[in-house]
Amino acid sequence: MRKLYYLTDNMISVEQVSKDLHDHGITYWNFCVHSKDEVGLHKRRVHSASYLQQRDVIRHGERGAIIGLVIATLTVLYVMFAKPFGGETHALVYIAIFGFITMFGAWAGGLHGLATENQSIAKFHDDVVAGKHLLMIDVRKEQEENVKQLMQINHPEAIFQGSESTLITPFSSPVKRVNNPGITA
Repeated sequence: MRKLYYLTDNMISVEQVSKDLHDHGITYWNFCVHSKDEVGLHKRRVHSASYLQQRDVIRHGERGAIIGLVIATLTVLYVMFAKPFGGETHALVYIAIFGFITMFGAWAGGLHGLATENQSIAKFHDDVVAGKHLLMIDVRKEQEENVKQLMQINHPEAIFQGSESTLITPFSSPVKRVNNPGITA
């Protein structure tokens, strides 16, 4: 799937885009808006971006798990060869050490992600603070061009900002904004 990003500065436009997308088969869960006017979105019954969508919990949790995995592997190798617990160590000890350190890494990374703005929407931070609304539309690859055309024809006030895969990977780069006149980066 792909995530399409659009910016608009009009709440009425956001509501109309939402209705239009729903009429064209984009479900409630595949469309959300990141805006500082949460009350306005709620009053118009537009799906607001959740707290977890606004934070980078998954990406940082994955990074933490990878770092934990490396540290856990090194620790288990140390315990296997240095034998700090004595001559015969049960296999469950190795599994417990490995699992605990890896999960601790994922947990610590996730906590760091809670304190970090989602890198995909961070480029739009200044626009959202300035009162614009970031529309995020998840579409299947075969729907992408149809949705772009629909938005261009029916909602020219919503400016296309870029797209990216919806797959969250720990070391992916953020969405690259399309250069549009009149939109500040």
